[in-house]
Amino acid sequence: MKTKPLDFGIAFKYPFNRKKGLWNILWILVPIYGWLALSGYGIRIINEFLKGKFKQLPKMHTWSDFKLGCVMLLKSIPFIIVYGVLINLGSILLDFVWTFSGNLINIFFSLFILPILGINFFKKQTVSSYFEFSLIKYVFNNFGDYIIALLKSICLGIIFLIMIIILVGLPAGQFTKSIFLADFYRRNVK
Repeated sequence: MKTKPLDFGIAFKYPFNRKKGLWNILWILVPIYGWLALSGYGIRIINEFLKGKFKQLPKMHTWSDFKLGCVMLLKSIPFIIVYGVLINLGSILLDFVWTFSGNLINIFFSLFILPILGINFFKKQTVSSYFEFSLIKYVFNNFGDYIIALLKSICLGIIFLIMIIILVGLPAGQFTKSIFLADFYRRNVK
């Protein structure tokens, strides 16, 4: 039995249910340490989404989040290298046609391939999990559901982008950017 998709209102309220957690975004002002701590924190948030926990932002544990961010950065290097090689190889092979078709291919990968592989990587936290291309079938077997999750993600991002004017949009958007795609993964990937 499939579970019900995440409600847009719950996703919108999520970062504000523990307003104090929005201050964690200030770690972005601390080069390297803060960036990696925020990265690890973001991974923990996505893992909470995968467990169906949409109540409030978790407490940040800067040292353990920093370590998680470091480890995950190192583990992502093989995928970054492979992806970079494929993109550059494609640009060499397609040469002048690459600008247009390369952009289309990059958009396709960014919308339909990388999110599911990224969330799988965050969940399993292994190098090989970034290369489980068989998961892509869940995107296309549940294409309508995926498109709705993607559109909800874009709409929520736009709302939080507008809310940057009152300063809460930046952290709210940062901490909820994968909420609907993680919910899609939680409901569809076995």
